[in-house]
Amino acid sequence: MDVYERLIKEKDDEYKEFQAKLVPNIDPSIIIGVRTPQMRTIAKEVFANKDRDEFLNDLPHKYYEENLVHFFVISMIKDFDETVQRVEEFLPFVDCWPVSDQATPKSFKRNHEKLLPYVKKWIASDEVYTARFGIRMLMNEYLGDDFKEEYLELVASKRGDDYYLKMMVAWYFATALAKRYDESVKYIEEHRLDDWVHKKAIQKAVESFRVSDEHKEYLKRFR
Repeated sequence: MDVYERLIKEKDDEYKEFQAKLVPNIDPSIIIGVRTPQMRTIAKEVFANKDRDEFLNDLPHKYYEENLVHFFVISMIKDFDETVQRVEEFLPFVDCWPVSDQATPKSFKRNHEKLLPYVKKWIASDEVYTARFGIRMLMNEYLGDDFKEEYLELVASKRGDDYYLKMMVAWYFATALAKRYDESVKYIEEHRLDDWVHKKAIQKAVESFRVSDEHKEYLKRFR
C-alpha cells in the first residue's frame, strides 16, 4: 500500500495553509494538507494491510501526514509489548506537537503498571517531543484511579526552555487542577512551577469547564 499516494488523493490546499500556520516549526513543503478524519481512515487501511510492518519500519518518513498516520497505526495495536516497541522506535522522529499529541495507544489503558517505567523514561528524555509525549501519557492515564502525588513532582521538576515542552507541563497541571485539585493546588499556592508555566497553568485551568467556579476564583489570586 502506498501511503503517500493515498494521502495525495485527500489533499486540500487550503487546509495545508492552515496546518502550516499551526505547526510553524516544520518546513511547509513537507505538509500535504490532509484532514485528521481522512488520515485516521487511511491509518485503518494501513493497519489492516499486509504491508503494515513495511510502512512502520520505513523510517524516517518524509511527510508530516505520514508521521501522523504512523502514530495512528501504532495506537491501534492491541499487544502492549509490540506497541511500546513501535512507540520507542518512532519517538526519535517526532518533530512537532500534533504528531506528539494526537495518538493515544489503546493498549496503554489496560497496562498501567507495565507502562509507567516507560512514561518516566520518556519524561526524562532531553528530546522535547519524547518528553512531551511522556507527560501527556501521564496526564491521560494516571490522573484517575492510579494517581500518585509523586507524579505531580515528576512533571513539575521537568525543566526546559522549549515553548512546546513548557506548554505541556502547564496543560498537565491545568488538567490535574480539574481532576486532582486538592493535591495539585499546592503547586500553585507555593509557586513551585516556573513563572511562565505557573501563569499558563492557571490560565488554562480558569478557561476549563472542568474546574469549578469556586476553584477558578481562588486560582486567580495567584496569577
